[in-house]
Amino acid sequence: MASDPQSEPGATSSSSGPDFVADFAKLYADMKLPSLPDMDALVAANRKNMEAFTAANRVALEGAQTVARRHMEIIQQNIAELTEAMRSLATTEAPQEKAARQAALLKQAYERAVANMKELSDLIRQSNTEALQLINQRFAEAMDEVKAMAQKAK
Repeated sequence: MASDPQSEPGATSSSSGPDFVADFAKLYADMKLPSLPDMDALVAANRKNMEAFTAANRVALEGAQTVARRHMEIIQQNIAELTEAMRSLATTEAPQEKAARQAALLKQAYERAVANMKELSDLIRQSNTEALQLINQRFAEAMDEVKAMAQKAK
C-alpha cells in the first residue's frame, strides 16, 4: 500500500516531488537571524587592529634595539674594567693587599652587575608597557565599536 504524497513533510501536489526550497524558505522566514554587520565598519575595524599591532610591534622592536645597544655598552664597559683590574692585580705587592684588592674589585663588579641587570630589566619593562598600552587602547576602542554595531543592528 502506497502512502499519500500529500501527507509527507515537504511534499507538494505536483508530480515533481517534494518542494525543499519552499520548506527551507519557510524555515528561515520563521527564524530571527541577525542582520549582516556593516562591512565597511568591519574592514575599518580590522585595519585599525592591524595598525595598533604594527605600532605595538614597532615599540617592542625599538625597545629591543635599545636593550641590545645598552647591553653592548655594558659589555664594552665590563671588558675595559676587567682589563684595568687585571693590570692592577699584576703588580708585585703583598698577598694580603692583593687579596683585599681582589675582594674590593669583586664587590664592585657584583654591584655593577646587579645595577646593570636592573637597568636592562627596566628598559624591557618600559618597552613592554608601552606596547601593551597600545594594544589595550585598541581593544577598548574595538569593544566600543562592537557595542555600537550591535546597537545599530537593533
